[in-house]
Amino acid sequence: MDTQVVELLGRNRLTSELLRAGLEVAIPVRDRGVDLIAYINIGERLDAFVSCPIQMKAATKASFNLARKYERILNLILAYVWHVDDASRAVSYALTYAEAFAIGEQMGWTRTPSWEKGVYSTSRPSARLRELLEPYRMTSRKWRDKLTAVIARPPSSPGYLGGPVSHTEQNT
Repeated sequence: MDTQVVELLGRNRLTSELLRAGLEVAIPVRDRGVDLIAYINIGERLDAFVSCPIQMKAATKASFNLARKYERILNLILAYVWHVDDASRAVSYALTYAEAFAIGEQMGWTRTPSWEKGVYSTSRPSARLRELLEPYRMTSRKWRDKLTAVIARPPSSPGYLGGPVSHTEQNT
């Protein structure tokens, strides 16, 4: 299956999951690090328009990667969509950059030569990685909760989940 088909299958699955969660979805015309934009209708739970950018990583098998370039996108959710070619096995995980980075630290990836170049990836996630990802496995309810938490929190609030703050600054 070629990469464009994988991308389309992943985006369609992710869009479907978000819509089933009662969220709205927009597709950017250009891919500049954001594949989808999810938002909640004004008036449902929010007084103003707010949105959440999503960078999707779709694959026909299990895989995980983290790139430093995504750290700068405010409120970004990294969505990993696995097994897009098999609906019975397909699964999605959603993490903020900070959550994905924390997993990278726990796995020891942030101390590798690969990370020094700004990216780490694996096409064979270990049992430990799968265990660390399990809390981020998405359901309709979890998608809505995830987006609400990310977009409703102002950048100055404690526990803010996104933004351009470097992780070295957060740890000092």
